[in-house]
Parts: sequence; structure tokens; C-alpha cells
Amino acid sequence: MALTLSINQPAYLPWLGYFDRIVRSDLFVFLDPVQFERNSFINRNRIKTPSGPLWLTVPVLLSGHLSKTINDIEIDDRQPWRRKHLRSIEQNYRSAPEFEVKFARLATCYPPQTRSLAQLCFAQLKFWLNEFEVTTPVVRASEISVRGRKSDLVLDLCHHFGASIYLSGPLGREYLQEDDFAAAGIELRYHSYIPAPYPQLYGDFLPALGVVDYWMNCVEFDAFRTRI
Repeated sequence: MALTLSINQPAYLPWLGYFDRIVRSDLFVFLDPVQFERNSFINRNRIKTPSGPLWLTVPVLLSGHLSKTINDIEIDDRQPWRRKHLRSIEQNYRSAPEFEVKFARLATCYPPQTRSLAQLCFAQLKFWLNEFEVTTPVVRASEISVRGRKSDLVLDLCHHFGASIYLSGPLGREYLQEDDFAAAGIELRYHSYIPAPYPQLYGDFLPALGVVDYWMNCVEFDAFRTRI
């Protein structure tokens, strides 16, 4: 039986395309033992406000980050970011459907004892998958022995799990060695997500926001199950 594998780095409040790729996979690998990138979506994303998009960023300790993996990055708790993020979400989504019930559930995703960025992202990912009733199994790459870089790492993970299809993000075209996958008998597919408009507050539809915007504004969760 064909097994479709997808892989992605941790992301804070991921956009809907992140979840669409998981839904289309038989197994998803949470890629935490790779280098942390500054100014990426690993520790930040956007919500919608009456004035436009607003970035919510989880502050991290950057000393020596070039030699650290995402799994080694610690949250900078000298800043009251949890309170600020929850306040921003409360202020901008208080008019959304079922706000009170949803906000109470969301608040549990910001435990003060979590110092690991990867652990925060993983715990929140499990929260969103549960909210959307997505049952695709998720594995943390840091918990298995596969190592390597870029295309070799992806291919090794495919071999490790016996994948016959690898569903890559569109940026995979820039580094995946397609001949290596063909030689291994693994079909390579590229996922290109086209957001379907859903009800939003504050005017015209704005795509590619963090998942909390979709989750707050919708009662039925099927907008991210669109097409590739």
C-alpha cells in the first residue's frame, strides 16, 4: 500500500497550507532537528486587525543559534510575550463566533513552564489537529535516528518510514535532488496550496494568516481542504 509522507519544520500558528499538506499525507514528520532560521515562520505569524495584519512573535534566545537546531532553541521568557499574544488575539477576535469558549481553550496552549520553542510548536500543532479532527499520525524527527541535510535528509526519512510518495512544499523544487528520488522508486509531488476564502472580520479577505484567524472566524472547519 502506498504511503504518502510529508515533512515540515515547526511553525508558530501555522498557515492553513501547513494543515492541508498534513491532511493529504498518511504520515507527517515534524522536522525539529534542523537549523533555526531568524525572521521565519518558525516563531512568528500574523493575525488580522482593523489596521491590517499584525505579527505575533515568540521571542527566543539567539546566542549561538547558528550552531543550534530548532529543538535546542529556548524561548526568551524575560519578555511577557504570552500575555501580549493572548491580549492581541482577545482584542481582535472578541467579535468572532464562539469567542469565549474558543479563547478559553486557546489559553491552555500557553503554559508558562514551556521553555522549548519546538515543544511549544509541537504541543500547539497537536491542539490544532485535534480541533480540526485531523487524524494523520505525527512523528518528531528528533525522536528517531535519521540524520543528514536537505535532500539527503528527506530521502532518508522516506526510506526510514517506507514512503512511496513524498509530498513536498513548493520550495522543495530549489533543493530536492529529483533523480535520487526517482532512483529510489519514490514519487515526488509538490504541494501548492490555494487558500479558499472564509468569513473574516475587518473587510476584504486576507489570505495566508496564522491558523488562529481561520479557527476563530469559522464554525465548520473545512476551508483548508481545498486543492493542490
